[in-house]
Parts: sequence; C-alpha cells; structure tokens
Amino acid sequence: MNKSILLQRLQYERDTFELLLNRIGFARQLTMKGVSGNLSIKDLLADVLAREQFMADRLNEILHGETYAPCTSYTALQDFQSQYGYPDYESPLMEKEKPDHLVMEKFKNIALDEIIAQELGVYANIMDAIRKLTHHQFLDHDLYHRIAIHTYKPYRRVGAEIQRWRKRIGAGPV
Repeated sequence: MNKSILLQRLQYERDTFELLLNRIGFARQLTMKGVSGNLSIKDLLADVLAREQFMADRLNEILHGETYAPCTSYTALQDFQSQYGYPDYESPLMEKEKPDHLVMEKFKNIALDEIIAQELGVYANIMDAIRKLTHHQFLDHDLYHRIAIHTYKPYRRVGAEIQRWRKRIGAGPV
C-alpha cells in the first residue's frame, strides 16, 4: 500500500460511513439506546471520535519525533486515560473491539452536534498528518495498519451495528 491508496480508501470508507449516518436522519434515532447493547449511535460516534483522536495524537507525535509506547501495566493504562481522555487502544491490556465505558461517560452530557463537530475536526487532522508523513515514517511505525485499525475499521464495525439495529427495529436498511 502507499499513501495515495490509503487516502483514497480512508476517504471512501469515510464517505460510506457518513452516508449511512446522514440517511438515518432523525436526531432522536441517533440518541436512542439499544443499537449495541445499551449504547446509542451517539455513544458509538463518541467511541469512533476517541479512536480517531488516539490516532491523530500518535500521528502528531511521529511528526514531531516523539515516541509512543503502549501501556503495559494497569496503572500506566489509567494514567494514560487520565492524561489524554481516551484509552490506550494499542495496549495489550485493552479489549480492542469493545467501546470503552469511560469514553461513553465522558461524552454522555455532550451534545450530539458537538461530538460530530469534534469528530470531523479530528478526521481532518488525521488526513492532514497523513499527507505530511513520509513513506519511511509510514513503514517505521506500521501506519498503514494502525491507521486502518483506528479509523475505517471502526467505521465498518459501527456501520454494521447500525444496520443490524435498523433491521431489528423494522426500519430496514439505509
């Protein structure tokens, strides 16, 4: 893979995800619990935002020559979350696919529009960082894989959960 292919794939996946969200339409449906367990689409968007913010921050560290190492103790994991406001998603101590309850709690009282605005900003930061990073930085930091894990794979996972939920409630596919 190269950067231009990654950028095209990321944009395609992003467009697909946004199209799904736009087709739902009603804000009340975006905040209804039960999409995935007791979570709403808003909760799942907060999870996507946290994962993207994690990646944006790691890309920014690489651009500035800083070093990141995944947390290997529960104390370090708690300290990381306190410092950044999201989990260390690359720690071997984290469940990779499950939304983090502390992220849901953090965004519980934040308006859906604000979550969407923040998420769009973080996505733009990721795209900008990708354009600035060199091919060697991508290879040295396994970024083709890591960016996929923290961006478009969560879009796909959340999109599939939304589709299943819509089918369960009889709303049909979007």
